[in-house]
Amino acid sequence: MALQNIGAGNRDDAFYRYKMPKLVTKIEGRGNGIKTNLVNMVDVAKALARPPSYTTKYFGCELGAQSKFDDKTGTALVNGAHETAKLAGLMENFIKKYVQCYGCGNPETEIVISKTQLITLKCAACGFVSDVDMRDKLTTFILKNPPEQKKSGKDKKGMRRAEKERLKEGEVADEELKKVKKDVKKKKGQDDEKRVSKKKSGGSEDEQLSPVASQADDDEDQEEDDGVQWQTDTSAEAAKRRIKEQLTSATSEMVMIDEPESSPRAKDVKDKEIKSKPKKEVAKKSDTVASQVKDQDLPRVEALSLHNTLVKEFKAFLKNGSTPAELASIVHSKDSSMQEVFCAYFQALFDGISKGLAKEVGKKKLYLTKVVHDETSQKLLLDAVEVFCIPAGPDMSKEVPLVLKTLYDEEIVEEEQIMEWFDKGGSNAGGGLKSGSVRKYAQPFVEWLRNAEAESDEE
Repeated sequence: MALQNIGAGNRDDAFYRYKMPKLVTKIEGRGNGIKTNLVNMVDVAKALARPPSYTTKYFGCELGAQSKFDDKTGTALVNGAHETAKLAGLMENFIKKYVQCYGCGNPETEIVISKTQLITLKCAACGFVSDVDMRDKLTTFILKNPPEQKKSGKDKKGMRRAEKERLKEGEVADEELKKVKKDVKKKKGQDDEKRVSKKKSGGSEDEQLSPVASQADDDEDQEEDDGVQWQTDTSAEAAKRRIKEQLTSATSEMVMIDEPESSPRAKDVKDKEIKSKPKKEVAKKSDTVASQVKDQDLPRVEALSLHNTLVKEFKAFLKNGSTPAELASIVHSKDSSMQEVFCAYFQALFDGISKGLAKEVGKKKLYLTKVVHDETSQKLLLDAVEVFCIPAGPDMSKEVPLVLKTLYDEEIVEEEQIMEWFDKGGSNAGGGLKSGSVRKYAQPFVEWLRNAEAESDEE
């Protein structure tokens, strides 16, 4: 049976976990009695976790034709002759209105009818409650025929089986892609030999490798580099050297305060540095420092707290275009408390962002992946998220589960660390701030993780 991704926006995602059968139709009869038989409507509705009578009735409402679904035989009929492509388009509209979460787009939702006869969709992943437009004709049919409550998690188990199949298909696709790259690289070597032989025999020297081969070679080199484990010198001398290279002269004095300015050794080093640099370079760096400090004198900057100083320092690195790997080495070379460093690093990345925080986390995932390499760093990152979300209060009620889901989907934080962080009752990071509300907001996502783990154990 041919499968496709649920939702038109996920059509090109080869690794999307939620799939459904393609709609199959058959035109029966002729004349005034012609009808369109929706052959596999039961299978399609089961993949969407919706009663097949809903989808059949939706087609009738949108096409202005009579529709009927027989519960005993599983036959779905719509009067008139309708093309499969048109019905598939209407099915996408049904998925968008009555299946996908309006917050995260996840199709794992449940129809809930309130006491005031309003229809909502509750997402099992992020906990978002979507309000369905009650002006649609299908809402009247749903209110008269409410969905049955789920008695078991068989549908979720089917989703997990589909996910395993997706992973196997992805591995096969990766192997095929590697074979293609190797063939292209081999062809490139043959082209190089031909070019050398032509040069020796007096042939043309303007021949170049094909752009496809060069691109494949670059991709192969990049793939090989991903497996390299980089090591950074974290000694005090190396940290000072890196700070001097990446900061300007004035800001490096603010960070490197091991020796007072009044000491003879500090003055000698400073004089040597000024003498060794050209006057134009010194003047240029002074202008850069003036623009960064923005008319703030040195004593005022030094009076800031350690947290604010670290935040300003990381922002300066980001402004100067430091790569994620460079920032990660700087984070792990700090002598301060790693909890304080992680909190400052996270705030420097997402300062001023409250609405749409999850999307920004997805965009800057590389900056978080580079600093997280073990269970301890995962816990530090979760505490940093907790401290960052505390001042926003109720405004973060919808963002917290989405942020945790993004960290989980991007494989930055494992589910065991998320549940352990949730169960331990938070930490006193960030000055003993109360974090119970943040964990309360994360409860829908944590429950979703636990239910998924329990179902996988049963299976």
